[in-house]
Amino acid sequence: MSAELKQRQERAELWRRYRTAADPESWEALIREHLPLVRYLAGRLVVHLPPQVELDDLISYGIFGLMEAIKRYDPSRGVKFETYAYTRIRGAMLDGLRAMDWVPQGLRRRAREVEACYRRLENRLGRPAEDAEVAAEMGLTPEEFGELLKDLARTTVISLDDVLRSESDDPAAVLDRLADPGAADPLAAATLADLRQRLAQALAVLPERERLVVTLYYYEGLTVKEIAEVMGVSPSRVSQLHTRAILRLRARLGEDGG
Repeated sequence: MSAELKQRQERAELWRRYRTAADPESWEALIREHLPLVRYLAGRLVVHLPPQVELDDLISYGIFGLMEAIKRYDPSRGVKFETYAYTRIRGAMLDGLRAMDWVPQGLRRRAREVEACYRRLENRLGRPAEDAEVAAEMGLTPEEFGELLKDLARTTVISLDDVLRSESDDPAAVLDRLADPGAADPLAAATLADLRQRLAQALAVLPERERLVVTLYYYEGLTVKEIAEVMGVSPSRVSQLHTRAILRLRARLGEDGG
């Protein structure tokens, strides 16, 4: 028997024990087994946050999400646990950050102003706006705009996830609706298809370097440091490019959504 097959069988047995007996031993074993996923997600998230946000805090929030995922997971549905748990763990981290209220309201307001500025300029110009153009529109010097982008990097923590809005205040409610991959929901399918189309169109008009950062980070799973090495720039430069890309995407998607 191969080591991989043996590992799969042991994991299946662990889930069977937990589902049938819910004994503390299997519960703790499942948590320990998936802690690396929590640490990985916390490590990816913390690079975009201000220094006062501790990595250990994110891990703590994520563990609560992991525990919730273990409680709700149903192996019989055929979805990998890591896939199922990813959103709940990251959602728990984001909920924890929101509860901390770590972004000042003034900074959130400035983020909305920059989004609106991108929207106005790009509608007027018919192309992605340059930094100097945005700075001039806002009455800032290029240096001041650069500093503002650094500050606004704090507000892009939920980035592309922010375009997936729900009428419910409970993020779990959305996940519960998607829990059964075999359930047909024509409205949800049409909404998702429309969102994908709008997002693809918005990504297509991003400046090349910003699009590359988005692709490497969200699609290839690279860290900011790894992207910096690939592009031959500093990590802070990658964060700036990421921030600009998210602001442009939010502005365009917000405009399309009416």
